[in-house]
Amino acid sequence: MPLFQLILVALIQGITEFLPVSSSGHLILLPSLTGLQDQGQLIDVAAHIGTLTAVVIYFWSDVRVGLLGLPRLMTGRADTPGSKLALGLVVATIPTVIFGAFLHFTGLSEALRSMTVIGWTMLGFGIVLYIADQKGCTDKITSDWELKDALIMGLWQMLALIPGTSRSGITITGARQLGYNRTDGARISMLMSIPVIVASGVLLGSEMAVEANAAVFRDAGIVALLSMLSALLALSLMMRLLRSVSFTPYVIYRVILGVILLSFAYSS
Repeated sequence: MPLFQLILVALIQGITEFLPVSSSGHLILLPSLTGLQDQGQLIDVAAHIGTLTAVVIYFWSDVRVGLLGLPRLMTGRADTPGSKLALGLVVATIPTVIFGAFLHFTGLSEALRSMTVIGWTMLGFGIVLYIADQKGCTDKITSDWELKDALIMGLWQMLALIPGTSRSGITITGARQLGYNRTDGARISMLMSIPVIVASGVLLGSEMAVEANAAVFRDAGIVALLSMLSALLALSLMMRLLRSVSFTPYVIYRVILGVILLSFAYSS
């Protein structure tokens, strides 16, 4: 695959993964709008591994707490901050894993990879994000995250498997609807991405890797590295902006892109 396309895929994934604008939707649209060859799912998985590394690095203090709580959780106890966080992440991941397996093994995941679907989800869930962000309370913080909230946000996250929805966008929508402030809602959303990306990477990566050759693995490595670097930059910028800016700019972008995609989809 040309180096230019690898860089383009990595930048798109890195910049859009943690912004509420749908990285998967942009990656699916890339070959359709540019005429480039489809990069394939293994390259997509590599790009997600890069962004996974970025979120682990950026939120390492939270990740470390969760990892230290895992042994206690495995003994059936969730009575420390770390074990409670680990349990919450497990609960929040279950709906996505179940729904993801259903879409994958029924073939619906491929059927949903269309410009029309992405256009409607960009537009519709962008409006939903705006409503939740404007009307949501801001009295809850990360330490208030309980199992009920984890399950609710997990159900929201499940919808992100529909291309164009945006995993971060839909979970932030859920967090704002539950009353979390923008910064802490985004923090929880990013932490929730870790087990989901790991699960999808294992499922898709193991299948694709069997058919891959050395050149594909080289390309995957390049994409993973560049995705990590661009994601770190985008994540740092977004978390700083959330202290003073709402999600409205992202909503405007989603609505405009959604309208454009639907215009193309229904005119062709």
